[in-house]
Amino acid sequence: MRANDPLLQPYTIKHLTLRNRIMSTAHEPNYHEDGMPKDRYRLYHVEKAKGGIALTMTAGSAVVSRDSPPAFGNLLAYKDEIVPWLRKLADECHEHGAAVMIQLTHLGRRTNWNKGDWLPILSPSPVREPAHRAFPKEMEDWDFDRIIADYAAAAQRMKAAGLDGFEFECYGHLMDAFWSPATNLRTDDYNGSIDNRLRFTMRVLEAVRKAVGPDFIVGCRLVADEDWDKGLSKQEGLEICHKLKNSGLVDFLNIIRGHIEHDAPLARVIPVMGMQASPHLNFAGEVRALTRFPVFHAARINDVATARHAVAEGKLDMVGMTRAHIADPHIVKKIAEGRESEIRPCVGATYCLDRLYEGYDTLCIHNPATGREASLPQVVTRTTGKRRKIAIIGAGPAGLEAARVSGERGHEVILFEASGNPGGQIRLASQARRRRELIGIADWRAEQCERLGVSVKYNHFVEAADVRSLDADIVIVATGGLPQNMAIEEGADLAVSSWDILSGDVKPAEDVLVFDDNGAHPGMAAAELIAETGSTLEIASPERIFAAEIGGLNLVPYMQAFTRRNVRITTMTRVRTLKRQGNKILATLWNTYGEADYSTRLVDQVVIENGTSPLADLYFDLKEESSNRGELDHEAFVVARPQAIRTNPSGKFQLFRIGDAVASRNIHAAIYDALRLCRVF
Repeated sequence: MRANDPLLQPYTIKHLTLRNRIMSTAHEPNYHEDGMPKDRYRLYHVEKAKGGIALTMTAGSAVVSRDSPPAFGNLLAYKDEIVPWLRKLADECHEHGAAVMIQLTHLGRRTNWNKGDWLPILSPSPVREPAHRAFPKEMEDWDFDRIIADYAAAAQRMKAAGLDGFEFECYGHLMDAFWSPATNLRTDDYNGSIDNRLRFTMRVLEAVRKAVGPDFIVGCRLVADEDWDKGLSKQEGLEICHKLKNSGLVDFLNIIRGHIEHDAPLARVIPVMGMQASPHLNFAGEVRALTRFPVFHAARINDVATARHAVAEGKLDMVGMTRAHIADPHIVKKIAEGRESEIRPCVGATYCLDRLYEGYDTLCIHNPATGREASLPQVVTRTTGKRRKIAIIGAGPAGLEAARVSGERGHEVILFEASGNPGGQIRLASQARRRRELIGIADWRAEQCERLGVSVKYNHFVEAADVRSLDADIVIVATGGLPQNMAIEEGADLAVSSWDILSGDVKPAEDVLVFDDNGAHPGMAAAELIAETGSTLEIASPERIFAAEIGGLNLVPYMQAFTRRNVRITTMTRVRTLKRQGNKILATLWNTYGEADYSTRLVDQVVIENGTSPLADLYFDLKEESSNRGELDHEAFVVARPQAIRTNPSGKFQLFRIGDAVASRNIHAAIYDALRLCRVF
């Protein structure tokens, strides 16, 4: 059956035969060093090649000119020194059977002048982009020839690097800014008709073809409908697709629908959890049917069934599973080997892109090996040493990962959980309807533990005596934490926690004040639930930036709910005291900049989100009996060496604690703790 799998069929474009129909579309992981794709960048793409992918598209996007300052770790395609780095990346991916392309662009207005060389940014017209907040200058006559030459020179570098092709980004950047009525206000021959608006694009493509020849593969990732009353219409977008095809200058179209003026429309282009999966697949299929031209596409196609449908029904020639490959770079290998059930799911958390847009490196919420291929394995191998007995207490994300990794290593693993189900705080977070996909993080690990023969004991509240009786070699405390309330000076007992709301143990009252002294998902999820029940709600935060730990894409659905329900948001404010006043609660508000009380609120209910305090009693009960007294060798932990500390010679077991049992952090940190610790046992 796998031989007939539509996803595993080869696809030929020009002279290049791709080994299957799955690709990773261009995106910038921010793994560069000085704008170059050095070892970390290379290993990230090589891992996908090892995992069977047909085509990995690097960069998102590599910039062709100096006056296109890197906005989010972009590679610098205008520098000659990029060639050997890309050649090394391409050669190694080719060794594993994958093709390599790159995305080239001039960012236009989608960046800022205070980066790179501090050159003024430019655009067809001086229309400010809200997302990056810069005011571009209008392109002058001498800018055109210069930038067109930069595109051609960058294209030559990509060919010299041995890449299989490249695509131009026409999606909120300079090239398509000429196409859109929202960004092109010119009165010269670069505006008006479609041909005029395409004039710059065609000049670039003609110059590039002269530079690289007719056989090198060139495509466009383009918006074919901005879905915006100010922007490019579907009719105009389809006309552009036909003109690009008929020009003979491009070999494929990578289709996008929507616009990226600010975070809200961007989230419709790149949907997060709780939003529609593969929302633009049918549109991309329509473009393919109408143009009869190779079409690639990616937009939250995060499961194999949807990808298979896209190819089988002729909607796409190549299906992009980009975030899915961040979660599991070995998707194709697992399909081919009949192990689809072992694919680590992309749950749509979009921790990856939110980190990128906040200026950090891309990381998967539940695959800490992605982006760390030099030090962490995507495939955990069996130990060649002694088989050990490992007891793990707590089946939240940290405990489940510790059990999975220890099981993969071939150890005897016993996992205890006080409740009747795995997941810990993930199970709580997934109670919010819009975030229910998070449970996939726990479900996948529970399934892998079952496959590996891990002994899981639910409804077991473990005490020190229970651990002593196990005669374990290693004990890992992954008991998580409990809601803490260290944020209010007086009257904290009058408040309830975000956990109380999310679990349903406490119903939202009519008039609610949420004090979020964390700025992450727990407080926001509780606030969204309260707002959707119809309560009158105010959210107070001590931060100057609202929901500081939540990136722009994930903030969108929260803010849409808060706007729809008329939620009041107050920043730079702490709740200092709570006092009972009749059947209501009087909250005193304190301004963090004025450093004084400045107002009060009289409400029915106060909800506090202040992170968690470690649930670590068991750890401390066992600490003095362990051979390492609970001590973690940080150097060994970071560089993946075995833990060798022995400060108590009479201790019979090593003891460690991970995740929120150490301190309040997040899902990624908990899983990262577990993988780093257990991969060397």
